[in-house]
Amino acid sequence: MALPSPRSALRRVYMPWARIPDGRLVELPGRGTTYVTDTPGPSPDATPLVLLHALGCTGLLTWYPAVEALARRFRVITLDQRWHGQGIRSEDFSLRDCADDVVALCDVLGLDEVLVGGYSMGGVVAQRTWRQHPDRVGGLVLAATSDRFRNNPVEQGFFAGMGATMLATRGISRSRTAVRAARGATGLRPTDVHDWALRELRSTSPWAVGQALSALGNHHSQPWLGRIDVPTAVVVTLGDRVIPASRQLALARRISGATVHEIPTGHAGCVLQAEVFVPRFVEAAATVDARRRADR
Repeated sequence: MALPSPRSALRRVYMPWARIPDGRLVELPGRGTTYVTDTPGPSPDATPLVLLHALGCTGLLTWYPAVEALARRFRVITLDQRWHGQGIRSEDFSLRDCADDVVALCDVLGLDEVLVGGYSMGGVVAQRTWRQHPDRVGGLVLAATSDRFRNNPVEQGFFAGMGATMLATRGISRSRTAVRAARGATGLRPTDVHDWALRELRSTSPWAVGQALSALGNHHSQPWLGRIDVPTAVVVTLGDRVIPASRQLALARRISGATVHEIPTGHAGCVLQAEVFVPRFVEAAATVDARRRADR
């Protein structure tokens, strides 16, 4: 029996329609080039909100359903993180580098302080952005994410094996075929959201996903989460089978004053259940922004 093609499989999944904002390639001096969208808010002084995407996705694929709603209050910025989509190519994938890229982009855009929102892997990078550049982050909105991924023997074995595999296949990172596939698969504005989403998915190589997984396995922010001193909201996906809600709630408890915004979605709820996720994420971001303004 023939297996269904990725296109036919994707077409059986509900993909919400939303306007896909235009973007451009932006050079981050001394770092590389990445794909960025920058959607104006309701006024020139609207709070800038930088959104960081999930593993194996792109900035737009994770956030396209939410951009328009968020732009009613914020200046909304997305970028492709390293080795994802049209993100920066480097010899290794590093969460530290991803966090530094966020601030480098802010420098290029002339932004002194921003809110940083992250989904899943993006939530980890958001945590690190505050850790490495606390003076540049005015607030955090963390969704469907955790502070650690090696929580039991099964996970420890999985991530240890992933690290060994990525070390063995490291040469693929310089494969011209992989780079060409990633560069050529995005940048178009199709009329069919399923075709567009498939191109976005294909723009990140399996090697890149494995490399990022290996890096996530080494992430452990628990020792310093209690020092986060900016308004923070944690959006908890209650039906999540990838990062259980209990871990997301534990993350929230470790951050002083963090507000919790629960939603009955799974790990892909940012897109597949956008009608539920987006209003709740907007609420969380607005709460962080209001607290930030009140603290001034």
